[in-house]
Amino acid sequence: MRTFNAEMSKSYRVYIGRKILRTTATHLKKLGFSSRAVIITNKTVNKLYGSILEENLNKNGFEILLIEVPDTERSKSMGTALRIYDELISHRIEREAPVIAFGGGVVGDLAGYVSATFLRGLPLIHLPTTLLAQVDSCIGGKTAVNYLNFKNIVGVFKNPEIVLIDPDLLQTLPEREIKNGVAEIIKYGVIGDPSLFSLLEKRMDDIFESDPLFLEEIIYRCCKIKIDIVEKDERETGLRRILNYGHTIGHAIETASNFAISHGEAVAIGMCAAGRIAEKLGIFNDVERQERLIKIAGFSINLSNFDVEDLIRIMHFDKKVKNSKINFVLPRRIGDVVIRDNIPKKILLETIKGLR
Repeated sequence: MRTFNAEMSKSYRVYIGRKILRTTATHLKKLGFSSRAVIITNKTVNKLYGSILEENLNKNGFEILLIEVPDTERSKSMGTALRIYDELISHRIEREAPVIAFGGGVVGDLAGYVSATFLRGLPLIHLPTTLLAQVDSCIGGKTAVNYLNFKNIVGVFKNPEIVLIDPDLLQTLPEREIKNGVAEIIKYGVIGDPSLFSLLEKRMDDIFESDPLFLEEIIYRCCKIKIDIVEKDERETGLRRILNYGHTIGHAIETASNFAISHGEAVAIGMCAAGRIAEKLGIFNDVERQERLIKIAGFSINLSNFDVEDLIRIMHFDKKVKNSKINFVLPRRIGDVVIRDNIPKKILLETIKGLR
């Protein structure tokens, strides 16, 4: 097992190790929780692992309220949040009851948002079940829901009490969900860890074969990179923005596709676009290397079904826009990136058209 602290405005501990799911109650009791708990999950996760978590909590004296949401990006909405509020009110949930986010990125964002806003704040426990959530979204305190078809446009910062990451939960993950996580892992290699990028070039197959020891190492490295960044800039006023590498165009692709394209697929295309923009600006010479790894991971780099002007319009609604300028995270080399807000529209148009 690996464990480390996240030193934020509210610090918390992260645990990474096999079979952690079966020790959830022990960790909750150490934090002082002992009576009621809310589990927010989806149908898929509940069917596979819900009974294990419930049995562990029930045997240790917890009364459980389990709330199941559909396994889709559309669940991350104000409507779903309101339905959960109704459930919490009808079951008279009090401030001391922890909310366990038991699922992937959608569940983590949704449960985090609900826990931050109901009764002005319930304790939050992250128990992520997808590779994307384990390497990225369970760390850092961001919560959000989508609104008016814009991704993550309504949200708050909410740090958890604890993060429990069990790589064994990835054994049942479909390949598309593994790919979603791989996109974020590649991101971490590009923004801050060239040795991780090189490791992926050599051992990508071990991720898709769900080698548990290798996955534990990869998850640990990604979480440490993110924590090191977020500790320096918790509220995303500067450095933390580099974590959005590939996400500016990526989020626009997700929105324009009505979320038919997954987050990982969109971010992979977004990273390719950022690399090509950086190449056109003369600051990046590893476009082919980056795109080769993205293709090895199984991603298709194709925007033929998208309207270029529509993508740019959507980008202007992105949270990272400042003074009406779109911020782009651009690579200078593998392991080093820079933020630019002065990308000529001509270069942006040429880049997106070049991906069609």
